[in-house]
Amino acid sequence: MVILANLGTPDAPTAPAVRTFLKQFLSDQRVIEIPPLIWQIILRLFVLPFRPKRVAEAYASVWNQDSPMREILLQQVDAVQQRLLDQYPEFDLQIVPAMTYGQPSIHTVLKQLEQQPVDHVVLFPLFPQYSATSTAPLYDAVANWVVKQRNLPGLSLIRDYYQHPLYIESLAQSVRDYRAVNGGSDKLLMSFHGIPQPYADKGDPYADRCRITGQLVADALGLEPEEWAVSFQSRFGKQEWVKPYTNEILAEWGKAGVESVQVISPAFSADCLETLEELRVENAEVFHEAGGKNYVYIDALNVRDDHISLISQLVSTQLDALKFTLAPYYSPVKG
Repeated sequence: MVILANLGTPDAPTAPAVRTFLKQFLSDQRVIEIPPLIWQIILRLFVLPFRPKRVAEAYASVWNQDSPMREILLQQVDAVQQRLLDQYPEFDLQIVPAMTYGQPSIHTVLKQLEQQPVDHVVLFPLFPQYSATSTAPLYDAVANWVVKQRNLPGLSLIRDYYQHPLYIESLAQSVRDYRAVNGGSDKLLMSFHGIPQPYADKGDPYADRCRITGQLVADALGLEPEEWAVSFQSRFGKQEWVKPYTNEILAEWGKAGVESVQVISPAFSADCLETLEELRVENAEVFHEAGGKNYVYIDALNVRDDHISLISQLVSTQLDALKFTLAPYYSPVKG
């Protein structure tokens, strides 16, 4: 079984559904490192009574038949499955979606393995840059499941792929494709989801990985230093987060006379609230209000053919290593 996993999403763009999602998400000690007793008081008295309504309105503005993240994850699973099923006839290969928070739940997927055991599980968190706030909770879910099992499958974990050549080329090509039709811009901003600065100070490698990704994409595009920047978005709470902040750098550029900006978000393997509402809408307003004129968000990699090729190759590497350990045994026929 191959599990393609993303962060999560509410079940509906409503305040009750968002409240349920935020309660699960923000109760994870990997996400919020404040002592649990103190944080639960803050969460229940000051966050959950007020934030869900505002967040639900934002979700409603980007919702299709379902949440964009879940829709895209299911499309990615289907696309990768089409690539790999015929390639590995020796396996009873299952490729399934999962989310750390919300549905389809990683806990439900793992629970199903107790009724339908498999020989090996490949866990693929769709976070290009590892962080203890995103990738590690999936590791935790597997670890908590493992200690309760007697007949364990083999386990493979794909940690991240922040500098994989196919990933870098896919990002660069997405910019080239857009510019081939719509023209270039004064600046290319690569905006990554942020993490609190204290997390980075304690050893989380995420911010450094983001900066490496940014440099490699800029190199692939042949950009000069003044033509691009890396920034971080989606701050929560009052503590310092890794810098520079996306909204602040866009405001600085607008005030400095930068007329056009194109933005990509390499930390997201699928478009979601943070890209479709925060980046595409909120930060466009920041740039325009500061004096900037042309602002464009270029879609995440989603189900681009080159992105599906990247995901499929990373999975194939794991499956190739298993061919001679999991393939059915056939006795040689003697003449």
